[in-house]
Amino acid sequence: MVDLYPSRVSDKPDIIERKDPVVYSSLSDPGPLSAEQLQSFEENGYLFLEGFFNEEEVARMNKELNRVLAESQDSTSKRVIREPESQEVRSVFEVHKHDDFFQSLSEDPRLVDRLAQLLGSDVYIHQSRINLKSGFVGKEFYWHSDFETWHVEDGMPRMRAISCSITLTENTPYNGPLMLVPGSHKRFVSCVGETPEAHYESSLRKQEYGVPDRESLTELVEEGGIVAPTGPAGSVILFDCNIMHGSNSNISPSPRSNVFFVFNSVENKLVDPFSGQEPRPSYIAARDKQPAKV
Repeated sequence: MVDLYPSRVSDKPDIIERKDPVVYSSLSDPGPLSAEQLQSFEENGYLFLEGFFNEEEVARMNKELNRVLAESQDSTSKRVIREPESQEVRSVFEVHKHDDFFQSLSEDPRLVDRLAQLLGSDVYIHQSRINLKSGFVGKEFYWHSDFETWHVEDGMPRMRAISCSITLTENTPYNGPLMLVPGSHKRFVSCVGETPEAHYESSLRKQEYGVPDRESLTELVEEGGIVAPTGPAGSVILFDCNIMHGSNSNISPSPRSNVFFVFNSVENKLVDPFSGQEPRPSYIAARDKQPAKV
């Protein structure tokens, strides 16, 4: 397969124009998202759906998240990722396969129908996790494009996947909210540095390869700026697989947590990683493509 988005193969970074659509359905096709929302996603690369889930639903999600967190505190499973400088839980992966509640949430038609509309096909879960950014100790997620890693290390061929972040705590300007660079999804930053073997074992704690160079990042920010959607728990942020994003450390007392699902098109099946290395484990990148049940 021709590599349309080569990365980590040169000693110099590059910016490549996107070769794939952003929205795969016609703006005039009926669906749960309006034409205005589809157009906004096309232009900016993300949608913020404030207060998508009600208070009762959020309370149930938090209860289930806390249960998973308690079960993971002493776990030695590789699905449990800890902070780079402590043993605090940072993420728990593949929750949709190991927990009935989160499996059901990943199949919620209110989510699935919107993702299928944006991606123009049936969808499946490429990756799921809960993210925890505890007060005082939650570390940053440095700027990156998810697609760059999914392409190089997992073999995702095209830009036809969307992340869905469900906020379970209020996102404020000071507790390390998700930051995005609007419009950056239309350009691919080819990164430098050969991927180390089993890179995921360290990158999930702190990513050092597959991150943009400062000059490319500055160019993207000068063009699109930076936004940090803030709002109540139960809000949903949908963002394109190639949008540049990250978050600051949380030095506030207020924790930040979210449930994170990546929906991939069933027509965008993973191939061999473009790094030429062994694929990452299935708890990070599902290699089956069973459509989400609705």
